[in-house]
Amino acid sequence: MGSGSLAVDVGRHNFDEVVIAGSRTRPVLVDFWAPWCAPCRALAPVLEKLAAEFAGRFALVKLNTDEEPELATRYGIRGIPDVKVFFDGKVVDEFTGALPERALREFIGRILPSPAAPLVAAATARLAAGDAAGALATLDEALALDPDDEAVILGRAEALLALGRHETAAAALAALDDPRRAVARPVRDARRLAALKARAALGHAAGADLSALAAAAAREPVDGAAKLAYADALAAAGEYERALPELLAIVAADRGFDDDVGRRRMLTIFDVLGGDSDLVRRYRRELAAVINR
Repeated sequence: MGSGSLAVDVGRHNFDEVVIAGSRTRPVLVDFWAPWCAPCRALAPVLEKLAAEFAGRFALVKLNTDEEPELATRYGIRGIPDVKVFFDGKVVDEFTGALPERALREFIGRILPSPAAPLVAAATARLAAGDAAGALATLDEALALDPDDEAVILGRAEALLALGRHETAAAALAALDDPRRAVARPVRDARRLAALKARAALGHAAGADLSALAAAAAREPVDGAAKLAYADALAAAGEYERALPELLAIVAADRGFDDDVGRRRMLTIFDVLGGDSDLVRRYRRELAAVINR
């Protein structure tokens, strides 16, 4: 590259230092290219223009795949230009081909850390320490800095749920699905979003009298409404292992009760717990056995 280039050339001698170690503090965008590649030559000046515009918020690096075939093979380069973004030592995003400037700008905007990131980290620590109100106040500051940041929205919802404000949390989460978002982008942590939505949906029964509901739910024959009220109250209290058999009993007694609400509520709890949960695996099997008997 020329002496005025904003890109750093890397190879085997400095890749770990410039890319892997460098990505611990900011994103490193690596452009895998070759001198004979016309799209590579078209992409390079646009990348440099954006590197100048973003003024050091990411590092721009170029790797000549003709000179460094081992590194190209290590990172699965099959076509060039291939651009990979490293952060914290790992590839976190990538694209192949020469994107137009607008698409490149959107891509780079997506991979740059939000200005709200330090506040999100502080709020996460407060929430872990049991200070949900303090976490929410910090996340409100973060929201003012970056109202479209996914981590801010999810964190606020978690703090609101911890404070028992389930309807407000549900409304906050709905912002991620709003087509009018300032920056339309897919949700990265879809699993966390699904779990938080499920917790918000289950929160309507928070604070109910469990002992009275348990007595009503124990009556025979099965009273679907009573069992549902008890299961919802248990789920709102985080007692998922006790809620699931009540819901399964509804499905077993009357699959059509309230538009199959027993099964639907079980699926909501599965979302909260996540697919790796032993409890989810167990009750998926039991639910399937009841439905298919």
